[in-house]
Amino acid sequence: MGSDTDLISHSAVALRAMIAQRAISPVELMDACIARIEAVNPAINAIAATDFERARAAARAAEDAVMRGVPLGPLHGLPLGVKDLQDTAGLRTTSGNIGRRNHVPAHDVALVTRLRAAGAIVTAKTNVPDMGAGANTRNPVWGATGNPFNPALNAGGSSGGSAAALATDMLPLATGSDTGGSLRIPAALCGVVGLRPSPGVVVNSARPLGWSVISVLGPMARDVADTALMLRASAGFDPHDPLSCEMPSLASPAATVDLSKLRIGFTEDFGICAVDPSIRRSFRQRIQALQGLVARCEPVSLDMVDADRVFDILRAESFYVGYADTLARAPETLAPHVRANIEMAASMTLADRAWAHLTQTRIAQRFARSFADFDLIIAPTSPLTPFAWTTLYAQEIDGQTMRNYYHWLALTYIPTLATNPALALPSGLDEAGMPFGLQLIAPLRGDARLLAMASAMEQAFASDPALRRPRPDLQALRTARPELRSIVTHPPEREVTASDSQGDATVTAV
Repeated sequence: MGSDTDLISHSAVALRAMIAQRAISPVELMDACIARIEAVNPAINAIAATDFERARAAARAAEDAVMRGVPLGPLHGLPLGVKDLQDTAGLRTTSGNIGRRNHVPAHDVALVTRLRAAGAIVTAKTNVPDMGAGANTRNPVWGATGNPFNPALNAGGSSGGSAAALATDMLPLATGSDTGGSLRIPAALCGVVGLRPSPGVVVNSARPLGWSVISVLGPMARDVADTALMLRASAGFDPHDPLSCEMPSLASPAATVDLSKLRIGFTEDFGICAVDPSIRRSFRQRIQALQGLVARCEPVSLDMVDADRVFDILRAESFYVGYADTLARAPETLAPHVRANIEMAASMTLADRAWAHLTQTRIAQRFARSFADFDLIIAPTSPLTPFAWTTLYAQEIDGQTMRNYYHWLALTYIPTLATNPALALPSGLDEAGMPFGLQLIAPLRGDARLLAMASAMEQAFASDPALRRPRPDLQALRTARPELRSIVTHPPEREVTASDSQGDATVTAV
């Protein structure tokens, strides 16, 4: 789609090297990305607010720095998409919420400050669900994001805009965040890489509960090397985030890993997750392929029977802290499913919270023990192929009714509870012809080794058309789809009322 297609299809690592070698100009790269956004975004609606004038000015400054021979940061001149939950100075940050539609922050969040300091150029905000709640990117401010492989289907969430923009080469790098799978689900559904780091690896100065480990920020990119490049620029201690820490192992590219020596444990469902039969079949095909490449590839058993209730409580606690004031001040600005999470928290007791934190600790310990036998645990990332974006969430999987709007994310929120780093790796197409993503889970603080193991697997898959990263048909994205911008109000207040399996809380799931 245009003469710059070859340029923007290069990896971020390659583009950064080309900038340093003066083979391309940051201005040339920025213009190519903006041209791609203008050509493709009307078809998928991945981009929210844009900052093209300042981005072009920053690209000119980056070009001048190259020509003057000054030291360049690791992301120098690379256009960056920032998830619309993360504040960007002077650029609208709405969280997809009608009460914040005109919010223009005065300051960047710490992560964006760090990425700018590394040389990245903030180019645009990427679309999210309302307040980031749920795994279908649609909201009353910007509308819905369509999947680049079929815009009638959803792109996942809550980092759906970032994933779709990367898949179509609008941007070489984008930020994401992850509580129950918000990085990993959209990466898997759009055919890109998303890393949920160990808590504290990437600074999160905006986290209301400073010691909570369930919500993290992380990098998204088109391949593992680009993801590692962005993580190195993001990681490090920040006094405003009490969980943040230095990780020397991330200071330089990770050493290579011999795939043939890896011990892999795999699970289709962690023993409790609903998974569509077609996804199970696709997963088994990948496991069969891996069994011929690694030292061991065996089933792993983990006792996760209490995971759903633990996640209910910890998620509700997080939502209460983040949005209870808004519920009291302007309840009409909150979507029904956001209000439901806050109300769930109000019904819980200190005993509930203590039980949840105790049980989460035990879950983390079970995962830790499993890594005595395995280097890596692999599971599917999404339990089903992308569904229509007009359907807010998956209400049923393989005959099992979902308890609420996030229950279908159990495959990703279980590793969240364990606090392990987890990476969504593209691995061909599923039976419906949509991207399939493997979820790779490593020991806590093993982020650098996780990236190295993912890279080895990515390289092994690259020669197999059935396993390598799929690419969307850009020619099919030439037609604008105005319907994606048509979400102007919240969905109906009540569609489904579901109680969790323990009967401790009721959620109005919309």
